[in-house]
Amino acid sequence: MGRAWRWLTDPDIGERLLRDGVDDEDIADVVTKHWVVYVVPALVVAAGFAIWGLFLFTRPSGAWFPFLAGLVVMAWGGVMALQRNIDRFVVTSDKVFRVHGLLNRREASMPLGRILDITVYKPLHGRILGFGHFTFESAAQEQGLREIRYVPRIDQRNLKIQEVQKRVGLRSKRPIRP
Repeated sequence: MGRAWRWLTDPDIGERLLRDGVDDEDIADVVTKHWVVYVVPALVVAAGFAIWGLFLFTRPSGAWFPFLAGLVVMAWGGVMALQRNIDRFVVTSDKVFRVHGLLNRREASMPLGRILDITVYKPLHGRILGFGHFTFESAAQEQGLREIRYVPRIDQRNLKIQEVQKRVGLRSKRPIRP
């Protein structure tokens, strides 16, 4: 059971890193979703409990229906929460990548050198609650890694990406002259 649970909840970031023995790839940051993405799944689970409450007010012959319906709604909320939990955005010394998907895993990566522009969008409620969204622009027209939504502490994460780019020599170290 423990192995199956790990398979459902942990995307195993370590196996996605380049290990050649000479110049191993290092993790700079692993980003999980902001807690606000769990509000809807929690409300769905609460609705399942409310449906279970109807179980007390139905005739015994039909009590199976609210019991089963509540169970299905709670399971749906649990699956929604697991899907949000497995969604990881990772910054390494060579690339940025995203792993997501509960049963069918999807992975998208982009070398740091291909990132042309990073747009940070912070909606009003995101500024209040402490999250934002990334949009990555690259030379490729179609890419699997374009938007990363609900990133906690977005400004710190943006600075971390810039810091890694500078450390590996992708950003200019020359001062700007007036």
